[in-house]
Amino acid sequence: MNLFKKIFGPNSDSNSDENTEKSPYNPSESIPTDELFTNKFINNGGKFIYCENPVELNENFVNILVENDWFENKVICDNQILLQIVKENNLKISKDLDSKFIFTTCENLIADEGSILFSSKQIQQKKPNDLPVNFIVYATTSQIAKNKSDGMRSLKNKYVTEYPTNITSITNFNTESKGEQDFLNYGNSPKNMYLLLLEDL
Repeated sequence: MNLFKKIFGPNSDSNSDENTEKSPYNPSESIPTDELFTNKFINNGGKFIYCENPVELNENFVNILVENDWFENKVICDNQILLQIVKENNLKISKDLDSKFIFTTCENLIADEGSILFSSKQIQQKKPNDLPVNFIVYATTSQIAKNKSDGMRSLKNKYVTEYPTNITSITNFNTESKGEQDFLNYGNSPKNMYLLLLEDL
C-alpha cells in the first residue's frame, strides 16, 4: 500500500499506479485507494492507527485502553483471534450491549466514502444503534475496497456458501454530529471509531 509505506515503511521509493482514483480537485492527478480511504475516514471523524506488524497492533490496542481508561471494563468480542488480545489486557468479555466498547473485525473498508462495512459475521443480527458507542476495529490493508460495489463483490467471493446477512456500513464517526447517511447506514447513530489497520500487502 503506497501511502502507508511512504509514511511509515522503510521503502518509500515504490510507486504503483494501480488502485487509484482521480482527484476531484485535479482530474489528471490520481489518488491511491489507500490514501483516499485514510483521508475520508479521518474526515468522517475516525481515529486511524496504522500498524506494520502484530506487535505494533497489540501496543496500539493497549494505548487506546490507556487513553480512555478502559481497563477492567466489559467488552463485546467474539472473534477468536482478538479474544487473546482481550484476555491479555484484563478486560471482561461480555455480550451485554451496555459494554464499554466492542472489539471486532470487519468485512471491508470502503475508500470512496471512508466507511467500514460490517455483516452478521461481526455484529450478528444487531443494529448498529444497539451496539456500544465505542468501537475498536481490526482490519488489514488488503480489505480496502475502492467503493461499496467492490466491497459487496468481495463478499460474494469470500462467502461462496453461508452468505452473511445484516450487511451495513458505518460512515459517521463524529459523535458530535449526525452527518450524511445512505441506505446501508440509514438511522445508524455515530460511533467513536478506532481503526487498527495492519499492513498485509
